Amino acid sequence: MLFRDSAAAVAAECLSGALFFRLTEQFVHVHGHRPSTSEVRSWERSIPVLASALNDAGLGQVEMLLEYGLPLNSKRADAVLAGVHPETGMPSYVVVELKQWSSAEPDDDDPSLCRLDGYRRAVLNPVEQVRGYCEYLISFNGALAEHPERLSGAAYLHNATWFGVGGLFEAEQNEFGQLFIGERRGEFVDFLRAKLGTGSGASAADELLSGKIAPSKQLMAVAAQEVREREQFVLLDEQQVAYRTVLNAVRRAKQSDHKEVVVVTGGPGTGKSVIALALLGELYRQGTTALHATGSNSFTTTMRKVAGARKPAVQNLFKYFNSFMTAERNGLDVLICDEAHRMRETSANRFTPAANRTGKAQVEELIDAARVPVFLLDEHQVVRPGEMGTVEEIAAAAEKKKLGYQVVPLDSQFRCGGSEAYLRWVVRLLGLEPGGPEVWEPDDKMQLAVADSPQEMESFLDARRAQGYSARMSAGYCWKWTTKVPPGQELPADVTIGDWARPWNVRGNRAVAGAPPAALWATDPAGFGQVGCVYTAQGFEYDWSGVIIGPDLVWRGDRWVTDRTRSQDPVFKKATPDAEVDRLIRNTYKVLLTRGMIGTVVYSTDAETREKLRELAGAPARDESRTPDGPTAGSVPLARGEQVASSDTRNAERPAPGGTGPS
Repeated sequence: MLFRDSAAAVAAECLSGALFFRLTEQFVHVHGHRPSTSEVRSWERSIPVLASALNDAGLGQVEMLLEYGLPLNSKRADAVLAGVHPETGMPSYVVVELKQWSSAEPDDDDPSLCRLDGYRRAVLNPVEQVRGYCEYLISFNGALAEHPERLSGAAYLHNATWFGVGGLFEAEQNEFGQLFIGERRGEFVDFLRAKLGTGSGASAADELLSGKIAPSKQLMAVAAQEVREREQFVLLDEQQVAYRTVLNAVRRAKQSDHKEVVVVTGGPGTGKSVIALALLGELYRQGTTALHATGSNSFTTTMRKVAGARKPAVQNLFKYFNSFMTAERNGLDVLICDEAHRMRETSANRFTPAANRTGKAQVEELIDAARVPVFLLDEHQVVRPGEMGTVEEIAAAAEKKKLGYQVVPLDSQFRCGGSEAYLRWVVRLLGLEPGGPEVWEPDDKMQLAVADSPQEMESFLDARRAQGYSARMSAGYCWKWTTKVPPGQELPADVTIGDWARPWNVRGNRAVAGAPPAALWATDPAGFGQVGCVYTAQGFEYDWSGVIIGPDLVWRGDRWVTDRTRSQDPVFKKATPDAEVDRLIRNTYKVLLTRGMIGTVVYSTDAETREKLRELAGAPARDESRTPDGPTAGSVPLARGEQVASSDTRNAERPAPGGTGPS
């Protein structure tokens, strides 16, 4: 949230012009960069209109929460209005989405989408957008979870006339999503009076802001229900656009013997796998032939285990990319290719029978297998030589086959508590974006700590587990990995740092001495105590992440230096160029540093690197009175990212999370 005050006060701030300077200042503090010109312009044109409507309705004491951030998510609602219901006297809230549109028309295929002049792609109907925000808030804010009747949603197109946007009213409307236009301003004023009384909304706003934030519904914990019911997750904005784009393509394919390719792109935590599950569930429920495929053994094994736990037939919905070498052409209606950045040049390997060696590129095999092949990918999560899933590669394959394709980008992200600031800090830290490392400026979504030793890191994470949170330790591939463990023996402690030693996660598909198989390391609570590598961590998330940066990446002077000789990763062959190894090592640590949903504890085996990390993470805060389960003397020195007053207290009060799951 960027600003909060009564409607009367907001109107006065708008009149003086001070509000927009304050919003800009707070935006820079929260997001680390200045808002765009278009965003500032939207504030200047829309916020006064909303404040005026409230004051004209006699609701000057209603609290306006401007640019309200959705919990565990980087999305922001334009405004949440907090007040007292005029009839019940109970707290009442209205989520308002403000649009400057003067004209828009529903998409020909789907009234939930709409078309605007100057936009090449369809966008979500504002009614659907605000409805999604309401449903999401009910799922995650404790003040609303037990009282959904207290929440309403409205999209207000204050520049619009019926002539310009009348078609948008075709979208279904309900309490969580109603549409109002400037030409009929009186209807919007009446709506506000019906939901909010004239009394002060300060207490109601306090209650909303102090509501317990429910843990993120981890994908694996609800996969079984998701596949069959699809109601477990709320898809927002461009996620909904991606979801509907695929369903519309499927409908066209059925109606007109049509084939097209859909590509969904987005960074870590943008919800690609949630979209994949939502699609699979809906298609499965419709009786449409669809399969889910990945290039990840861990991901596929976990999906099979959890989603098919009560219905074994569901396990057959999850395949590998190399399962389609001999598939019937267009034998499926839909093939959902999750983590498509892990596609290889070819599906064949040394074990492939000669009869199956078609010579075809893997991307072509996947496109050929279904009427609507769907690729979900993040081009910046490539961590192995030979992984080549990119938008350019897929587009070229589609054009070669003279097929149409659509690309839907996902912008918002849900990993790392929805903290865009933390993700930006990570990519700048590792030199994956220009500008160089920057000092971490704590927000209220993500916490950061630097450990002096692996013992401190492990102790810190174990204390979080005692509270019911999930936690894992992972590391760069800098220690040899024992591949064969004789039956009855413990896992060897391969990861050794001084007098601290722990085993790598199990290598293979069988449990060893109580440790889960590799594919379940990230989701089975018994995975804590083993150190995961990037191949078992990639695609998954947990509440707290401990990351060991090994000697393959060290800070020297004013820059990072990668040392390929310190890497034990067998995929780095002598023929792999140094520049590619450098990129892959940095990408590896980006993946590891973005697994945590609440916080990350980082430790480097190199003293100079630890000092640099401490400098970049901010001044240590050892004030135990401000830290839940506060570290005792000599434990992890918490960086400023653990600002108890804003975030840690909230997280300490959260119900224990329900497990871990893939992003």
